[in-house]
Amino acid sequence: MTDQITKDSAYNAVAPDDFGAMIEVDRYGQRSGAFNKIISATHDHFWDPLDKRYLDLSAPFDLKTQTILPQEMIMELQTPLADNWDAQTKIDLTNGIGHMFLSNILHGEQAALSLSASLVHILLDQGAAEYAANQAREEARHVTAFAMYIDSRWGKPAPCTPVLGNLLTEMVSSELVYKKIVGMQMLVEGLAMGAFATIYNHSNDPMLRQMTQLVMTDEAFHHKFGKIWADKTMPHLSDAEHNTVEDWAQQVFQTLLFNMFGPGEKAALYASLGIDVDEVKEALASAFTDDARRARMRSSTNIMRVLCKTLVKAGIITDRTKSFYATFVDMDELAAEGDEMVGDPIAEDGIRFLQMINGGEGRTPSSTLAAE
Repeated sequence: MTDQITKDSAYNAVAPDDFGAMIEVDRYGQRSGAFNKIISATHDHFWDPLDKRYLDLSAPFDLKTQTILPQEMIMELQTPLADNWDAQTKIDLTNGIGHMFLSNILHGEQAALSLSASLVHILLDQGAAEYAANQAREEARHVTAFAMYIDSRWGKPAPCTPVLGNLLTEMVSSELVYKKIVGMQMLVEGLAMGAFATIYNHSNDPMLRQMTQLVMTDEAFHHKFGKIWADKTMPHLSDAEHNTVEDWAQQVFQTLLFNMFGPGEKAALYASLGIDVDEVKEALASAFTDDARRARMRSSTNIMRVLCKTLVKAGIITDRTKSFYATFVDMDELAAEGDEMVGDPIAEDGIRFLQMINGGEGRTPSSTLAAE
């Protein structure tokens, strides 16, 4: 484990097959207090996807006449090519893309579950391991909720798109704590918070909006775990170590920005609707130039802007890579913003709803620390 970049003992790790290190008697006395607040706040955002008090997954939705996501969110429908498609094709395309998008979220939740469990195997600190175990429990209910939702709408999930699948596999399989935390706890969780905020604000399906808010009550804390790591690690890195983390973050960001959900990954969907993938690629290239991408990323809920802000606030982006991100985002504007992440207010409202069900009326929500 010599490649670990560790500046705080809370993130000390061993190889996953070194169980002997986990039962060393002195190890049980190692417990950081950095995670106590987010561990003790777990009860504030407990929910059960199988309990209709929290979420009723039986509500119907007609996919032939309604779209899960608004058609305004579908890039293909914002090109002149869409003038050639009838109303039903547009509905089917929108819901097909929604199926793929939500299935990718499901696969991401499974990756977060597996990654959290893998951290339990390698983190020596009792507090860090307990937090990771709590997160694994929460990710497990997300997997259940999204799997049940997708089953109620489409019958089964779509396969994970290749680019995302490869990235998630790399993060889950890595033994390096910084890759797991920067990749999953900060970037993928940040991506999820941006996506969930967009779904919550714009989805046409009330059941999906409710489920998304419940998931966000957990994800705000998961993102906080990554922020704690950054606060305790980034200021103490050598130049070489910082470059390693910074380059890894840029690699993940670039992969997500340019390849995560491109037209090539939707070729089978296009074919099923009689749409030529090469025509779509050409139309999208003409409609969504770098200038158009920059304009879309000015929105506070744009998922890639959320990722940029995550990296800026974590101190990961320096002058070495700032120009890459500045191609798409006003970096000075991001740096001047507060630490609150998009989706935090939605999560706060969700936690108040959960406290009413869970018998916590009148208590001050511990959730305020999600934005600290």
